[in-house]
Amino acid sequence: MLILGLDPGLTHTGWGLIEAAGGRLSWIADGAISTRAGTPLPERLAEIHRALCELLLAWRPAEAAVEHTYVNRNPAAALKLGQARGVVLLAPALAGVPVAEYQAMEVKRAVVGSGHAAKEQVQEMVRRLLPGARLSRADAADALAIAICHAHHRESRAAIARRAV
Repeated sequence: MLILGLDPGLTHTGWGLIEAAGGRLSWIADGAISTRAGTPLPERLAEIHRALCELLLAWRPAEAAVEHTYVNRNPAAALKLGQARGVVLLAPALAGVPVAEYQAMEVKRAVVGSGHAAKEQVQEMVRRLLPGARLSRADAADALAIAICHAHHRESRAAIARRAV
């Protein structure tokens, strides 16, 4: 099953694609969708949406996972990030791809074992869990971590469901 992890951002939206087969994870691809700061907000949001639609069409993931956004001290920045996050949630939903959401601490706990892990620790564990991953940028590494978190949660839910039957 292909899982698309998405790390929302207005300047850089990270994406990472993994294959999950049981408890085995494999890196498929990663990258970032980047927009320019001087471009009007509607155009930046449209650019993110178009790029996500192309990704979804090219790879056809079975599920997607998105990180919740932390609240920023700057209300204007938080609002813009929230709008980008809305686009990131909308694109897979419109494509019929189920979308799960995870808190940053939940992602870190699933990948590193500690909800307070540093970004460097998360990136190192992503490299270990997904041999061959290129990690094109920090945003892409975060997106892969989100995909890994979703794969772990999904596998745990499946195991619990099997025991309940």
